[in-house]
Amino acid sequence: MRIVNEAASTRSREARADSAEWRMRVDLAAAHRIAFFQGLSEGIFNHLTCSVPGKPDRYLQIPFGLHWSEITASCFLEVGHDGKVLKGEGERELSGYCIHAPIHRLIRDAVCVMHTHMPFASALARLEDPKIQPIGQTEVGLMKDVVYDDHYTGPAFECEEGERLAGLLGGKTVMIMANHGVLTVGKSVAEAYDSLYYLERVAQVQLYAMWTGQRLKPLPQDVVDKTMATIGGPSYGKKPHWEHHFEALKRMLDRREPDYKD
Repeated sequence: MRIVNEAASTRSREARADSAEWRMRVDLAAAHRIAFFQGLSEGIFNHLTCSVPGKPDRYLQIPFGLHWSEITASCFLEVGHDGKVLKGEGERELSGYCIHAPIHRLIRDAVCVMHTHMPFASALARLEDPKIQPIGQTEVGLMKDVVYDDHYTGPAFECEEGERLAGLLGGKTVMIMANHGVLTVGKSVAEAYDSLYYLERVAQVQLYAMWTGQRLKPLPQDVVDKTMATIGGPSYGKKPHWEHHFEALKRMLDRREPDYKD
């Protein structure tokens, strides 16, 4: 009987590992861990969420109070679009729900939604003119995906705020939020995290350039147009660059903190 039970348990673990939901949980746990050691997190706050594959009425959110350095694939709550915790233990954080649930519900391609107060991008968001300037290749490559929310309305404790943000996003995937932080969306964790990472890098480089006190050197418009049209280059191995990027980050995490998959 023990041998039978152990075999059944092994099959159960293998089936879980092969499921779309578990793969999503593993990727989302990895994103939390990576964001922490790359300096993109803020204590126990901010939110990275994903729609649950095969369950369009709910999304994954960490229980309030967990530090991003301790997130694992099994710890996520399944939260309904109505705010009810449908699976998991712990409490959902209110502003995370009010921002993320409406975006998941209203934007079909927003499978993953990431909202952070990462330092350089949040500093840029606090300027009178927070716009990304066309002063380099990475900046121009991101500019076409960015929308700006010019009006901070206070803490997001009502779902109307998430609905407002969803309306502002339109077809864009990156938002710079005045006096607040940033938000990215993607069809996968990899896509949303890639945008988050490069947004922080763009903000960092632009602020460094501004801090020199010298005049910025914008690219000519024809170069901007060409770069926007061609940035990203070919797919390698029939995968977009963000998949390669996130897989590389997960390999690094596998060496450092493999328990994120638990």
